[in-house]
Amino acid sequence: MEEKNTGFEVSSEKRESWWSITMVWAGAMICVSCLMVGGVLGSSLTLWQCALSVIIGYSIIAAYMSLIGMQGCDLGLPTAVMASSSLGEKGAKYVISTLLSIACIGWFGVQSAVCGLSFSAMFADIFGITIPAWISILFWGIIMLLTACFGFKGLKILNIVAVPLLVIVCIYGLVLAITNNRGMSVLSGYEPAANMGLVFGINYTIATFALGGVISGDYCRFAKSRGDVVKSSILGVIPAGFMIMMIGAILTVVTGEYDISKVFVSFGSVILGILGILALISGTWTTNVTNAYTGGISLSVLLGIDESKSKIATGISGTIGIIVALIGALAATGFYTLFQNFLSLLCALIPPLAGTMIADYWIVGKGKKENFKIKKGFHSPGMISFFLGVLAACITGGTFAAYLPGLAEKLPFLNIPFFVGPINGIIVSLAAYAVLGSGFETKKSYETIDKRS
Repeated sequence: MEEKNTGFEVSSEKRESWWSITMVWAGAMICVSCLMVGGVLGSSLTLWQCALSVIIGYSIIAAYMSLIGMQGCDLGLPTAVMASSSLGEKGAKYVISTLLSIACIGWFGVQSAVCGLSFSAMFADIFGITIPAWISILFWGIIMLLTACFGFKGLKILNIVAVPLLVIVCIYGLVLAITNNRGMSVLSGYEPAANMGLVFGINYTIATFALGGVISGDYCRFAKSRGDVVKSSILGVIPAGFMIMMIGAILTVVTGEYDISKVFVSFGSVILGILGILALISGTWTTNVTNAYTGGISLSVLLGIDESKSKIATGISGTIGIIVALIGALAATGFYTLFQNFLSLLCALIPPLAGTMIADYWIVGKGKKENFKIKKGFHSPGMISFFLGVLAACITGGTFAAYLPGLAEKLPFLNIPFFVGPINGIIVSLAAYAVLGSGFETKKSYETIDKRS
């Protein structure tokens, strides 16, 4: 490894147990958006297909996030810094850090808005007290931001407390919904009106956490060993993801509503309503702090400051996110839909980074940390491979068709649906870098020999 202090290394004495990292991943998985996707799957597939889609989708994510996470563990570095080996220092700074900063800050704002708006609405339904939405957004946004400013320790403590509580509340709500709606008879004979197929389910599942797999280095750099990375990735993602997605699917089939917090409120009991509010806040909180934390790290790399000042960057990123949330609450209806479409487009561009990083570290660098080098400027093999991966992901994943329908209609080759767009992008960027990166290193070796001669 090149001897260069990036200011982000996690030393051996600051490493955490694999269980702490597992809880952080589990907390990120248990959220309203996963319930929503589970609801989509429940209305489009049989429950057996839902279960298989979720297991396959999250297994794929756990596989590539383990490879990136093990690199983070070896080097003690976050994703935005590790990318400087495959993309070069400027590529990691101006391309990846910018994309990650905007995506994470934006999602922090959206999630803060979802929490604040839902909190005000539920509070009014349960207690008859009206709290202006902007006050709820500001209050919960600040609470979440302060937690993120404590760094990994703040995330760890929050998730160790909140995740078991969330699991109990979610399972209890599911049992109530089934028993109060003759759910077992509904579930036993359920068939979707139009079955969309297994690939559809895998695609939607991967979309919920494709970005999370790429940024695994931000958290796995705290792991003590490669084995701990693999354990935390598998146990933190698959069980929690499976539980929350299947709850969303089953609730949709039984009640027509995927959101567990709204299901609690629908029973008309104050106690159950309070449980609903608790589920809403905890689920959003444990997920949203990771947005602020990663957004802070990415912004730190972009601004050229080290982790000793990352709390400032986290504070800045969270504040911008809260402002975005407040603007959305005061703006015309449809702002959040447009903004989420923009963020979804950005997130479609990020997963191919995983391919370049995996190929650089595990294929070209043979998985040895002493072969890791922070390259100056833009590293052309990595940048070319990354953009090829982005192109493949967008063409096969329907990105152009979804966000640029006019262009996709005029140029049909920009919309060729095939398997899962983000995974296709990772595979293409990985294969391209394995060829281009190896060729670059071979050429450099020959040039070194020629100079010595």
